[in-house]
Amino acid sequence: MNEAIRAKEVRLISEDGDQLGITDTNDALRQAKDAGVDLVLISAQATPPVAKIMDFTKFKFEQKKKQKEAKKNQQQITIKEVRLSPVIDLNDFNTKLKQARGFIEKGYKVKASIRFRGRMITHQDIGREVMDKFAEATKDIAVVEAKAKMDGRQMFLQIAPIKKTAK
Repeated sequence: MNEAIRAKEVRLISEDGDQLGITDTNDALRQAKDAGVDLVLISAQATPPVAKIMDFTKFKFEQKKKQKEAKKNQQQITIKEVRLSPVIDLNDFNTKLKQARGFIEKGYKVKASIRFRGRMITHQDIGREVMDKFAEATKDIAVVEAKAKMDGRQMFLQIAPIKKTAK
């Protein structure tokens, strides 16, 4: 910015965005000072480097404002977890299913997990059946995002709510 620019000549861009051509750095600085603004190096790697005449503090303020607006419009995705067991009873399964359906209806993604303890790890097929049953029971309101897979001694399944299409 301003006197910190080391290049002998720069491709100058006006405040309006018009190309003013390649000029000596001192002339570009003089033009910026006459306009009462700064000379800012936009692209130092270009030959010759590109510099723009602008009010740097105003530019920084507008950038910060845009970032704040983008952050405000950003949507946070929350994942709720439901823990199951490979030897889960029907009533417990229905309770967990009801809880997961409530999360899905509120718009959350749900991660169903099964932790295999002790010798249960040898019966992963039973855990996979429980996961398939869980996915099947929620298929009317959710879509499987990540199929059931093992990670160490745990099996995970991720489901997300079905997107409603606007009419």
